[in-house]
Amino acid sequence: MPIRLALKVDVDTDRGTREGVPNLVADCEAVEAPAAFLFSLGPDQTGRAITRVFRPGFFQKVSRTSVVQIYGLRTLLNGTLLPAPHIGRRNAAVMRAVRDAGFEVGIHCFNHYRWQDYLHAMPLAAVREEFGAARAEFLRIFGVEARTAGAPGWQSNAKSREVYDEAELLYASDTRGGDPFFPRVGGHVFKTLEIPSTLPTFDELMGRPEYPDDKIVAHYLSLLRGDRPNVFTLHAEIEGMGRRTLFRELLAACKNAGVEFVRMDDLAQELLANRATIPVRDQVMAEIDGRSGFVAAQSGA
Repeated sequence: MPIRLALKVDVDTDRGTREGVPNLVADCEAVEAPAAFLFSLGPDQTGRAITRVFRPGFFQKVSRTSVVQIYGLRTLLNGTLLPAPHIGRRNAAVMRAVRDAGFEVGIHCFNHYRWQDYLHAMPLAAVREEFGAARAEFLRIFGVEARTAGAPGWQSNAKSREVYDEAELLYASDTRGGDPFFPRVGGHVFKTLEIPSTLPTFDELMGRPEYPDDKIVAHYLSLLRGDRPNVFTLHAEIEGMGRRTLFRELLAACKNAGVEFVRMDDLAQELLANRATIPVRDQVMAEIDGRSGFVAAQSGA
């Protein structure tokens, strides 16, 4: 089988939606690569993420990834010194243009900061309300229910999995590493198919001496596998803005190497056609090289 690669775009901010998303649409269209765009749909409170300063590895990541340069000072003040712009209300036309161009669209979150930083402290009712707000805004913008979601910061637990099941999603992409699976948390198996991100993100490699820019593309090509789907999560604010040139180089290299780009929803349908062969795996929280804090992953991946 040819090496297959699915692209998942996490859109975190107001600026990333306005500037990064159209750039990524153009760049993917140039090489005929499909992508799933997952939108943040509520207030952009990016500035409040400064509370992550207490996480191990946060300062190291901030210093090597040039956060201010990539996100811009205005975005980093949203929700603190500056009002939090409502992403869905301000950018509905941009989001619909992505769908109209033939790309898959789905939910990243309602409030990115709230989900990434407080999911595990929320009661089930609050998680249901938070995701419900995202579903309602998605429905307002697109006129249909969302079929997929991918959590901010790969933060996922039994409560969010229950809410996903209630939404009857086709699939989700909340975890890192390993084959597609049905998540088991606390002994309960959830019905929504999980398709993990299998490749490191740009911000996990950027600024590290072992991964200079002129070696990153070759590194990604070396990681692609033919025995399972490869899923690359990119960010509108990074690959669509500050590191757009490098991302274009990666797309061109994949195209030249004969990599087959696939849609995430097509991949999900293909997997679910043989539902009985999809394994059940325990979902755990784990550390990822190059990222501060813990993310959802399958046990043993």
